[in-house]
Amino acid sequence: MKRSTKLFTLALVSMTFGLVGCKDGGTNTGTTIETSAPPATVDDHAEHAHPSEGPHHGGLIELGNEEYHAELVHDEDTGSVTIYVLNAAATEQIPIESTEITINVKHDGKPEQFKLAASPDASDPQGKSSRFVSTDAELGEHLDEEGADPKLVLTINGKSFRGTIAHDHDHEGHDHE
Repeated sequence: MKRSTKLFTLALVSMTFGLVGCKDGGTNTGTTIETSAPPATVDDHAEHAHPSEGPHHGGLIELGNEEYHAELVHDEDTGSVTIYVLNAAATEQIPIESTEITINVKHDGKPEQFKLAASPDASDPQGKSSRFVSTDAELGEHLDEEGADPKLVLTINGKSFRGTIAHDHDHEGHDHE
């Protein structure tokens, strides 16, 4: 038993010196391996950077693990809400087969659903749409309410996506008339 403990200790010490290496104050004339500092923390968004707003100057909604994005454009004058389905880089519209998509919100603590109908752009192929519109002014009002927690729900290529709609409407610094 003592012999196997000694062998184990000897093996452990040998491995430790093998991993750590021998330092001789830089006087080693043998082959040197240059090392560099560890890489900086990886920014998940660096590989597939996207703009801070969509092509129509609306707010972006992340779908999946940035597989897609959606852009929300709220026209406060008409009360309409338009969602554009975008690619992973949030730069181009992606037509999908859905005839409608849904925005879920909470109002007075109760959930409400709003359907946005497909409104294909001229460049969208037959039977697909990259643009969805609601003219229900109530939806636009709820998007700006505190605690509304709006979520976009849609299906792209048979896969269901849910994206959080950020409340970034600044109520300070300007008047609502």
